[in-house]
Amino acid sequence: MRTDTGFLRNLGMRRSSSDEWRRERLDRGLKVRTEGLYAVSSWREMLYLVGPRAALIVGLLLLPLVAPNLYWQRVLCVAGAYALLAITFDFLANYVGLVCVGGAFMTGVGGYVSGIFTFYLGFPWPVSMLLGTVLGAALVTLLWLPSLPLRGIYFAILTFMFPFLARGIILALDAFGGTLGLGPVAGPDNIWLENYMVIIVMLVAVFGLRRLVGEDTGIMFLGVKDNDVAVQASGISITRVKAKGLFIGALGGCFAGAYIVHLYNFMGTSLFATDFSILPIAATVMGGSGTLAGPMLGALILTPLSELLRGFGQLRVVLYALVLIGFIMFKPEGILNWLTRKYHQFEQWKKV
Repeated sequence: MRTDTGFLRNLGMRRSSSDEWRRERLDRGLKVRTEGLYAVSSWREMLYLVGPRAALIVGLLLLPLVAPNLYWQRVLCVAGAYALLAITFDFLANYVGLVCVGGAFMTGVGGYVSGIFTFYLGFPWPVSMLLGTVLGAALVTLLWLPSLPLRGIYFAILTFMFPFLARGIILALDAFGGTLGLGPVAGPDNIWLENYMVIIVMLVAVFGLRRLVGEDTGIMFLGVKDNDVAVQASGISITRVKAKGLFIGALGGCFAGAYIVHLYNFMGTSLFATDFSILPIAATVMGGSGTLAGPMLGALILTPLSELLRGFGQLRVVLYALVLIGFIMFKPEGILNWLTRKYHQFEQWKKV
């Protein structure tokens, strides 16, 4: 009997006879050759390695140019802020072992610190953003320092409550404008500067953190995440390592808050909105957990999609839920992990 291999390849079904077929994945020969020093042996190998990174950089730099109008350029700015929060969540969860659901607290602290320096003290907005990023990250780390011994869901719940706590305090004391907020807060007022500023920060965050996790500091982070008892037995302070990782991660979240304040020229309790905590999680699941660039990609897809559904109000939250459910059930590896596998491997049917 003739074996209809085309039918087997297309449908992935077992033949009715005694023969059995299975699909196997193999690394491309080019991938194997570029895993060592031989990567520099030819232009083809170098292009194979540099190509995806160059495509990411060029694609991000072209985004503002292909935006149809000023409105969507501004949406891209907001998407960049969400992308930084998603990168922060991915870094803390998968490389430090801190499942932080308090992204809204980071944006609020960074935004308020930066806004205070500009609105009350008259600092130039670039200096205020720098101070809001660094001092905001230090304040977040200090406030969460007692909770660092907590792990898993306990740390997640605690960080999730902080935005509500901070917002309640501001409203109860009628501080910093209370419900009305404060404005105008000086900002760049140049859409091209706003676009490319957040894009450059995104690229620095992704490539900088990927380089960091391969260094000694990153190895300590992973050690604490995987086996903190062994790290503690080596004489290393777990709390100090976690605090360092939290501070590094909070830099991205606090910059996002400072950026939003100067983007909209307004500082208010909306900086503690729950969206800043929920959307980064959905973006991480969608883009690919543990990749750093994947959550950024997920945020750049989800934010414009969410903007299209703005007329439906709170139904946007349903979108996040559907994305989480769909990707967890049908594509748990995420978009970037799937693309990476397709790039480095090919599939073929083999008779067992």
